[in-house]
Amino acid sequence: MQIAATKDLWQQIFGDQWEPPATMVLVTAGAALVIVLVNALWRPARTVITIVHEAGHALIALLAGRRLTGIRLHSDTSGVTVSRGKPEGPGMVCTALAGYVAPSLLGLAFAALLGTDRVTAVLVICAVLLFAVLIMIRNAYGVFAIVATGAVLFAVSWLATDEIQAGFAYLIAWFLLLGGLRPVFELQAKRRRGHARDSDADQLARLTGAPGFFWVGTFAMVNTGAVLLAAGWLLL
Repeated sequence: MQIAATKDLWQQIFGDQWEPPATMVLVTAGAALVIVLVNALWRPARTVITIVHEAGHALIALLAGRRLTGIRLHSDTSGVTVSRGKPEGPGMVCTALAGYVAPSLLGLAFAALLGTDRVTAVLVICAVLLFAVLIMIRNAYGVFAIVATGAVLFAVSWLATDEIQAGFAYLIAWFLLLGGLRPVFELQAKRRRGHARDSDADQLARLTGAPGFFWVGTFAMVNTGAVLLAAGWLLL
């Protein structure tokens, strides 16, 4: 009985879901692009990108054998993930590299799921991600940001129709894909002005000897590639 119930739950989450019309895919892509480009919308929405950015650092730090101390999210949409371990080496390089590419790569994973109509799986993964980050949050604003984001996700997941859930899942995927690009350009703009001297790109420069601009370019190429690949899956 328990095995059957587990199989039913697994099928409900990862089985084929309601297939949205092509217009929904295009409309959500357009909406995500507007959110990314319009500053008044981007500023509050950018916190979602920061959450995934810091989650990327945290996940790779754990996989690299580092000890995760905590995550802090700030009202200016910045964040920091603190881990302990060797201050150099492949583990530290991978940890520093993960942040700026995490949103677009997660968006690519969601596009793969949505390409096979697995809407529920996207929403479940979002919930698991938020809960995992909440456990490691070490400041009040960070808790507020996670809870507020989770409340929106909960409302859509439990109260909305299948059509709205599908549209929301597509919006999340497109926003992560496109929203992963803007912080890379913002980073380089800050670096040109002499700011962000301790950015991920500059940390990678100190760790590897390759210039910071090389790493900014790497972030941009990975995220652009994710957008192009995901667009092929979702639009064709």
